[in-house]
Order: sequence, then C-alpha cells, then structure tokens
Amino acid sequence: MATATSQYKLGPASLTEALFASLRERIINGEISPGEKVTEQRVADEYGVARPTAKACLERLTSLGLLRRTAHRTASVPQFDATEIDDLFFSRTTFESAAAAHLAREKTLTDEISRAQSAMSQAADREDFRAQVQHDIDFHWALVNGVHSDRLARMYEIIAGEIHLTMGQFAAHRRTSPTTVVSEHDSIMDAIRAGDVDGAQAALTEHLSRAHERVRGQITGG
Repeated sequence: MATATSQYKLGPASLTEALFASLRERIINGEISPGEKVTEQRVADEYGVARPTAKACLERLTSLGLLRRTAHRTASVPQFDATEIDDLFFSRTTFESAAAAHLAREKTLTDEISRAQSAMSQAADREDFRAQVQHDIDFHWALVNGVHSDRLARMYEIIAGEIHLTMGQFAAHRRTSPTTVVSEHDSIMDAIRAGDVDGAQAALTEHLSRAHERVRGQITGG
C-alpha cells in the first residue's frame, strides 16, 4: 500500500512489474546516476512498497546488469570504463550480426522490426530523446526476436540491460543527427529485405561501430 509520503506513483500493472519499469526508466535515462546506490529501504520509501517487493525488483535489475552488487555491498548503478564498453559492443555485434544474417538469408522483415523503426522515425522527427532510446532498443530486440531462437534471445538478454543502460547513460543519440540512426536502421532493413546477407551484416556492424565510437567518446573525451 502506498504511503502518504511516497514520491513515485505506480500504474495499474502488477506492483512488481510497475516498480521494475519505473526504476529501469530512471536508471536508463540517468535520473539515478552512475555510481549512485539503490537500497531496498530507499526504494521502499520512495514508492511506498514493502521491502520484499523492493528486494525482488532490485534483484531483477541486478540480474539484467542495470544494477551491480558486489559481496555484502549495496546495489549501485554501474559505471562502465572503456574496456567494458569495448567488450559489450563486441558481444552485441556478435549476437546482432548473426541475427541480421539469418533474417537476410530468409528475407524476413518482421512486423515487430517495422513497427519499431516507424516509432523510431517519429521520435526522431519530434527530437524526443527518451522515445528514441526506447524505440532503438525495440528495434534491436526485434532483430533478435525475428530469428525465433529461444537460446539466442536468452543469451542476448544477458547483455541487454547493459546495452540499454549505455544508450541512456551516455546519451549517444544526442551526439548525432536525430535522423542518422533511423537512416542506419533503414540500411539494415533494406539489406534484409533484399536477401543480402553480407550487406545486412556489414550495415549492422557499421551501425554498431558508429554507436560504439559515440559512447567511447563520452568516456575518453573524444
């Protein structure tokens, strides 16, 4: 039950899901800063939820890489260094290029991919940064989901939280034209639609390479 002093109100979805969604958005968009501690008591106080509910949510966020906890330590928002960013993009490119190649081989452009791209384009037109981040996430998940491989999806989910976190935390979309990412997605889709396996992999790899450079530039000052 929410208390009279709770800061954040939860929607009508299940309490744990609503709590997870709210904290996830705050972390991804930098409202909860890198290095900032997120305790069960803090969450319970801010949202007016029981500590077991707060604990379950923090455990889920930790499992997805949106929070990091060392032994006997409070959970905190990760602070990525350049080496971790390099490793994350290496892993991401490995998974996503395999998905793009498979989709091109089958000439399969799913409705989920098209919807995410359409929403991304509209967000870019509005210069709505938060929506761009979310729909970019949706687009890349749609590529993976399009393969219809439960194992690939489970492996991708291991790094998905960190991917989402870097997109919001490093505000990479703000370091390029709003239409640039949309155009790069279009190139990936065109290659998939044409059945161009090499072209799909090349477009996907180039797209992620540019994103990698933008994120790394935030760390190194480049």
